[in-house]
Amino acid sequence: MTNQQFPENFLWGGATAANQLEGAFQTDGKGLSTSDLLLGGDVNTPRKTTRELVPDAFYPSHEAIDHFHRFKEDIALFAEMGFKLYRFSIAWTRIFPTGLETEPNEAGLAFYDQIIAELKRYNIEPLITISHFESPIGLTKAFNGWAARDMIAAYVRFAKVIINRYHQDVKYWLTFNEINMLTRPMGAYLAGGMYVDDSDRFISPDVDSEQLRLQALHHQFVASALVTKFAHELDASLKIGCMLAYRMLYPLTSKPTDIALVQTATEFNNFYCGDVQVKGRYAYFAKRYWRDHDIQLDIGADDETILAAGTVDFYTFSYYQSSTMTTTGEGEQAGGNFFSGVKNPYLDRSDWGWEIDPRGLRTALNQIYDRYHVPLMVVENGFGTRDELIEKDGSKTVEDTERINYLQSPRSRHGRRDSRRR
Repeated sequence: MTNQQFPENFLWGGATAANQLEGAFQTDGKGLSTSDLLLGGDVNTPRKTTRELVPDAFYPSHEAIDHFHRFKEDIALFAEMGFKLYRFSIAWTRIFPTGLETEPNEAGLAFYDQIIAELKRYNIEPLITISHFESPIGLTKAFNGWAARDMIAAYVRFAKVIINRYHQDVKYWLTFNEINMLTRPMGAYLAGGMYVDDSDRFISPDVDSEQLRLQALHHQFVASALVTKFAHELDASLKIGCMLAYRMLYPLTSKPTDIALVQTATEFNNFYCGDVQVKGRYAYFAKRYWRDHDIQLDIGADDETILAAGTVDFYTFSYYQSSTMTTTGEGEQAGGNFFSGVKNPYLDRSDWGWEIDPRGLRTALNQIYDRYHVPLMVVENGFGTRDELIEKDGSKTVEDTERINYLQSPRSRHGRRDSRRR
């Protein structure tokens, strides 16, 4: 097979989230978001949430890497790296500090005016994530976040303000980051801005309500569709996408029950959300899942029409690792971030126990395109390894050989895919 090259206009780039890099969490009128009440942690200390700010506690979003004050030098580095596209999110609470305001915070908008102008100066295409895991805490307290349908209007108001302001400079938009995290217990607070109980546990909450999470997810589907339709009507050149955390799954054995387990998990984790946002309707397996798990969604009279009219133009996703599943009770537990499984005997693992599977990205691209036939964009991908700062040739540097090897391993295969699947 001929090894096709990436086209000249291929959108190489990188991605960030406001809550992970901006800092300045109360500057220029910014309000508190759910991420601003999420404590730090480490391998031995689970991350927890607080209902109010705790003095002297460590909240990573409060300072982050101080991009708010250093964005010009950061973007200059992106340009030096060769970025053609930069994905970032707009902090909802910089624009509507509590989420309940009817008029936006002009100081917050002015900050993003500068970000976009700086990107344009370097000919870097912006890709904006409208909501990236940081709902206004004011809306959590008022409505319990996305549990309430009231959130739809608040989100649409926010989205319309930023799309109206930036549509002439920003062509590509994502409505929600990793929207399918609401299919998992930790997504209640992370993606839904909801409290399920009085627990402060973040990763593995003491109490879960799948009914609540899937209802919240439905509200996000409706909000996404309304904003997508609005954007298309405002400016036909705009491209609106969805964004999912893709879970590449393998069966541990060829046992039929392992095959069935992976099929069912793939449907729920990857296609439950994708089908609604790309095809404009819930799949047959979603309705079967509701029945089997006693889920009764409150679907508004016009919701199905709204979903059908607000389908996205392209599909984006994150990919960090694959997972292996089994019904046999065999296999050791593997590490992971949002997803885990049993150890795959054919894969190496990072220092944190994550499976290293660059080939799985190609398989994921095949699966997604074969189902949806829309343009695809990998908007998060990487390999975690330890960074050791060393002196070399009179300056400090990180010998990043392991990441380089990881990124090189699937590159030619992705190039062939690009030529066949456009």
